[in-house]
Amino acid sequence: MTENTLTGTFAGIDVGGTFTDLVYYDSKARGVKLAKVPTTLDNQSKGVLAALDAAAVDAAALDLIVHGTTTTTNAVLERQLCRTGLVTTLGFRDVLELGRRTRPHAYGMTGQFRPIIPRDLRLEVPGRMLADGSEYAPLDEGALRAALSELIDNGCEALVIHFLHSYANPAHELRAREIAREIWPNGNITMGHALISESREFERGVTAAVNASVQPLLRRYVERLADKLSERGYDRDLLVMNGNGGMVSARIVAEEAAKTVMSGPASGVMAAAYTGRRAGIPDLLTYDMGGTSTDVAMIRGADPAVSHEIEIEYAMPIHVPMVDVRTVGAGGGSIARVDAAGLLQVGPDSAGSTPGPICYGKGGTEPTISDANMLLGRLNPERLNTGAGGVSLDTIREAFATKLGGPLGLGAPEAAAAVLKIANAKMADAVRMVSISLGEDPRDFALFAFGGAGPLHACAIARELGVPRVLVPARPGITNALGCIVADLRHDYVATVNRPLDACDMDEVHALFARQVADGRAAIGRERVEIAEEKITHSVEMRFIGQTHLLRVPLPDAAPTREDLQALFEEAYFKRFQVKLPEIRPALVNVNSSVIGRRPEIDLVALIDGAGRKPTLAEAQTGTRQVFFEDWTETPVYWRDHLPLDADLAGPAIVEQMDCTLVLEPGDTATQDADGNLIVTVGERA
Repeated sequence: MTENTLTGTFAGIDVGGTFTDLVYYDSKARGVKLAKVPTTLDNQSKGVLAALDAAAVDAAALDLIVHGTTTTTNAVLERQLCRTGLVTTLGFRDVLELGRRTRPHAYGMTGQFRPIIPRDLRLEVPGRMLADGSEYAPLDEGALRAALSELIDNGCEALVIHFLHSYANPAHELRAREIAREIWPNGNITMGHALISESREFERGVTAAVNASVQPLLRRYVERLADKLSERGYDRDLLVMNGNGGMVSARIVAEEAAKTVMSGPASGVMAAAYTGRRAGIPDLLTYDMGGTSTDVAMIRGADPAVSHEIEIEYAMPIHVPMVDVRTVGAGGGSIARVDAAGLLQVGPDSAGSTPGPICYGKGGTEPTISDANMLLGRLNPERLNTGAGGVSLDTIREAFATKLGGPLGLGAPEAAAAVLKIANAKMADAVRMVSISLGEDPRDFALFAFGGAGPLHACAIARELGVPRVLVPARPGITNALGCIVADLRHDYVATVNRPLDACDMDEVHALFARQVADGRAAIGRERVEIAEEKITHSVEMRFIGQTHLLRVPLPDAAPTREDLQALFEEAYFKRFQVKLPEIRPALVNVNSSVIGRRPEIDLVALIDGAGRKPTLAEAQTGTRQVFFEDWTETPVYWRDHLPLDADLAGPAIVEQMDCTLVLEPGDTATQDADGNLIVTVGERA
């Protein structure tokens, strides 16, 4: 181990929609323990504790626990939110409902929209700031007190203070918080400008509303988990993953609860960046297929793309920095059905972990993607769960024959193959969203396949997209939990300038960058976590005057000249749209800084069991079985932990391990690197 290697005992625990995964790492003994247990949706802390028990990890002996949670994500998507009230500027109570004049569906007046905070809990208060930061009308403190009392009487548990132009001058919001602290029964108070200091009142308001409505939920959850861990003797800091791929202490995480949305997917992307950097493959398209959904993201130069403009569902923009992850409803438990028009549909409805796919043997009756893989020989029929319902391969075959094959005029295997083709097409489209739609060519990347089901489909999706290589990490099914261990400390800042570039005071811009860096360093200094080095990045968001959407422009340093910004923006605009607009003036909208505390390295070799490796590929083979590709093919099956490090595989082949299965299609080849990653070269199918 080098001087820059992480020392101690660590547990990364990630809660997914179906499973809760744990990676335990002991740097001194170079030991690793893994666990995968069902997620306890009613109380995620039960699954976390169960994962510790399953891995036989003593919480009292741990130096650090890092936790990725879906508490806030699920609450937002399922609208299981706390009752929240809002006070806002007179005349602007409907901003959250009016939005951007978009529609749930592009064609036809269909769909519906329900704002996070209902209209009767959005109250107006006289007082107004102008866009230049000057006060147009003073804050009516009497009206504010009356509004707060009304919201308390209506049973609100959390409060949003969201005034017009608070990004330019937050004085009214700050004074309103002072008054609220005198009256409000708890500390669940969110100011719009404190989360994001940007100009767009709709996005700022929605972000603040999301933060407030999940804040009590997250606070109760982390306090309950911390108490349970304390009962087991854990007396160190509990860190929680943020959606930007960084970590924050559980002591303060609820203050900016909205930043934990997409926490789980972000941890997997961070693990991918870390693994790809060590493997010498820094440009990746990540593909995380779990039991409920598939998440994809883009990584350039081992640096995941972070966006300030994520919209997790219609009219739900959360404008805090998050790893730019796109999600589609296609996971191992996604249910396949024939709709009223006679068309085969896959997802977004999922069988989840209970009752789960038919092959789980827990009472599931609807055909799913996992069942299709089982029926086609891609998953091992001998490991079929036959416990609860006496499920057999014939039971799965009958379900596909009657529910899908009959209406479609196909046999059961052909129906299962059709399910996989449709699922692969949906997931390939998601990868296009984070590559082609952003002006990037998928052929310039490798596909990083993880999640419990990712390696089953990765080679087919790579072939569909023209991606030349697939990287399958040593432990694909617990990669998100690994991401919790390797993630860095990270704090992102956004400040609005919103002026034509030629009218900007560049000294003011430089001062904003300096203030953001100082705030970030102070925030990292408060964390009780070892860091190896500090990394600071800067960017701006610009647009041509008259345009709506922003373009993010990375900067080489924190002291750009006006001419630098002009040239860099024009270069980025041309790269994205292949158009030059020299006759239109650009505007500088936001300045951004990220302050990152790099944590010491983890030796990923510990994830592979060298003792179990066989000297030859033939000895690592466990047998053969019939697998359906274009037709039934006798296919060799290998146990991954037994593969020699210099293994050279040729498809078709099945590679099984504890947490997932890799399918090498005909024409594919694979080699293994020193960290135990399988590098697949996607070939042409004969």
